Amino acid sequence: MTGTAELERRTAELLAAHPPATTDRLDFLKARFDAGLAWVHYPEGLGGLGAPRSLQVVVDTALEAAGAPDNDARRNGIGLGMAAPTILKYGTEEQKRRYLRPLWIGEEVWCQLFSEPGAGSDLAALGTRAVREDGGDWVVNGQKVWTSGAHNSRWAILIARTDPTVPKHAGITYFICDMTDPGVDVRPLRQITGEAEFNEVFLTDVRIPDARRLGGIGDGWRVAQTTLNNERVAIGGMRLPREGGMIGKAATTWRERPELRTHDLHQRLLKLWVESEAARLTAERLRQQLVAGQPGPEGAGMKLAFARLNQEISGLEVELRGEEGLLYDDWTMRRPELVDFTGRDAGYRYLRSKGNSIEGGTTEVLLNIVAERVLGLPSEPRTDKDVAWKDLAR
Repeated sequence: MTGTAELERRTAELLAAHPPATTDRLDFLKARFDAGLAWVHYPEGLGGLGAPRSLQVVVDTALEAAGAPDNDARRNGIGLGMAAPTILKYGTEEQKRRYLRPLWIGEEVWCQLFSEPGAGSDLAALGTRAVREDGGDWVVNGQKVWTSGAHNSRWAILIARTDPTVPKHAGITYFICDMTDPGVDVRPLRQITGEAEFNEVFLTDVRIPDARRLGGIGDGWRVAQTTLNNERVAIGGMRLPREGGMIGKAATTWRERPELRTHDLHQRLLKLWVESEAARLTAERLRQQLVAGQPGPEGAGMKLAFARLNQEISGLEVELRGEEGLLYDDWTMRRPELVDFTGRDAGYRYLRSKGNSIEGGTTEVLLNIVAERVLGLPSEPRTDKDVAWKDLAR
């Protein structure tokens, strides 16, 4: 198994052959991927060396110290955090070699076509249809919603109903959709902040070759669980420095504006600071657990904590600033490439945080996941579990 010494040697060879100061950014990233130093725990030939995931820090630290470019992970968070591990687990060898390299490098950005107007919390009730033509291409029709970054994406991970005659979880298949294909219509959804980082996507007779199917026909729900588990870990397990994120903004205001302080606000800030630090350390432990295998339902708990803390901290910050905290007058329609939870002013952070308990799984659904899969409590009664999708009331 590849160890620390071997990774250090390979990193040094990469830097010697491709000096960051004189090498084109994309050329360096391609060379890094081909050297197996992108995801060291991935297989050889797919950006890795089959090394322990915990040793990725050896490579990252050395490259950062040498001033090497990174792959701008925030720009392609869905691709790196959700699509890549799903392709690795369920994709064919041809699919892995086609998609993983340009995904990691950042040449091709990905989005997620899961939620629908009538299938958000109850995702398995989705109605987008994929019908196969004589054993060849699939023709997809339907609507997806809350699609982050669809306006900047080349590819999408898509789940669609391929058999309406079986129970809802059983008749779903997972596809890779080319966002540049005819019939894909991306429309902005303007948010309370004025931004339109989300989209609704209309699919009209979109043709998807069977070669872009991930997993078996009708096995899409199982494949999607890999994506969703990774999504919750990506959101709830974000690596932050001490006093990073929302709590850092509130603490900075407290230190720099003594005239705003009250005893009550001080006590609330201390409580939220402690909770933020506990969440940060728990997220670090969750990332360490990933070394042993695939993410589990624990990510749902971290995503819950992330949403609640962001909303409470941003509310405290607005209250701390008083009238000044309510100032927010830039309602310009914007189409950002990146979601910046802590950017701009306190009013923006307060408004944007309201979406944290919806995106990546609603709080209500995640509470059920924690109750049933982490705590082992009895499941809620589900009368539609064994009913064919076509017979469900809609």
